[in-house]
Amino acid sequence: MPINIDRFENDPEDTLDIQEGTQPHTVLTFLAINDEQAFTQTEIHEATDIPRGSVGVVLSRLEDRGLVRHQGRYWAIGDDERLASYAAQQAASSASTTDDYYREAEE
Repeated sequence: MPINIDRFENDPEDTLDIQEGTQPHTVLTFLAINDEQAFTQTEIHEATDIPRGSVGVVLSRLEDRGLVRHQGRYWAIGDDERLASYAAQQAASSASTTDDYYREAEE
């Protein structure tokens, strides 16, 4: 997908470049929303519906970029400073879809 030349020339190099709707985005969103926990690949697969064989590849690539970390069988969101705003953004988005704002008034 092409990007605007202004974005190409002006975006800081440390921008977190994860496209919405991709498997890396799905994994990062799940881990960011659950940033107080660590998960196995199987648990990530079950929570995200990403094919079991793809989860490990996605996690390895995200780890290479410093975006996730793992210890033994468990994986968690990384400590990269770019992830702090990403996690906050995902948590806010998740909260807005689960709040009672749109619940019909009780009579």
